[in-house]
Amino acid sequence: MINLNRKDIGNWTRLGMRKAYGPMLETVAEDHPELVALTADVADSANLIPFKEKFPRQFYNIGIAEQNMTGIACGMAKEGHNVFLCSFAPFVSMRNYEAVRTLAGYMNLNVKIVALASGMSLGVQGNTHYCLEDISLMRSIPGMLVLSPADVVEEAECISFLADYEGPAYLRLTGIDGTPTVFNEEYDLNIHTPALLREGETVAIISTGSITSECLRATRALKNEGINSALYDICCLKPVDDRELASIISRYKYIITVEEHFRGSGLGSIISGIVSDKNIPCRLIRLGIDDRFPHVGAYSHVMQTSHLTAPYIKEAIISELK
Repeated sequence: MINLNRKDIGNWTRLGMRKAYGPMLETVAEDHPELVALTADVADSANLIPFKEKFPRQFYNIGIAEQNMTGIACGMAKEGHNVFLCSFAPFVSMRNYEAVRTLAGYMNLNVKIVALASGMSLGVQGNTHYCLEDISLMRSIPGMLVLSPADVVEEAECISFLADYEGPAYLRLTGIDGTPTVFNEEYDLNIHTPALLREGETVAIISTGSITSECLRATRALKNEGINSALYDICCLKPVDDRELASIISRYKYIITVEEHFRGSGLGSIISGIVSDKNIPCRLIRLGIDDRFPHVGAYSHVMQTSHLTAPYIKEAIISELK
């Protein structure tokens, strides 16, 4: 278990979710001798070198061979290991999809797939390194747990949870170094219940991943305009508690989903399905990536051109209310 404290949270925030992964996994491995870390030649990027030095018999670099890594991970899982494998999100989800589906998913093995730098955090690398499809892909695998933390605090809670969880899981890490936190050291993850970050009336924003910090900024800007909007963070994207979400959605006239993912197949689709199935009378606005490949550029620029920063979120809500 990772004990949250302000010093560690500050250090992890400076590192960002991707580089905080290694130190967090190192902490939980102390109490889980069956835990094994596999990487596809990204140990430095995931900050796993200290883990390798401390637990040399629990670390394996498979090289740039994600499908092979998944096969090895599943074999180790069948021998009783709790395997955490990692690579950059598009490679570990899309290039690796058949292996994840057939080996980890179909065989229901204890393999945790950690997707580094999902969304558009590798902005200058372009669309080969963006990952805007993985929520849809991983949610379509039966029995796959899908987690998307909002910040390093929730990431630490997810890794602690996964260290004790039995079964296949996908951990989606987004954002860059310095992405602001939305939780503090008192946060306690409940994967079945969305976290209420801000209370409001009429309007509710529902978000997932590191973009939640932008949504929090948007709610503050909206308050200055006289609009008190609620904000919910959904970490667990599968399974979701339809009843719980329906209860939340039914309290508001306007629901706005925000995600760093194609809006037609991620969080917005989850919420729209519940609205439709439960016949909830509300106006649903889905913010995310349109049906296009985003431009290449610095992360902040790509987020701005995709209209996924706080000012755009605020204006989208004001425009809808008008």
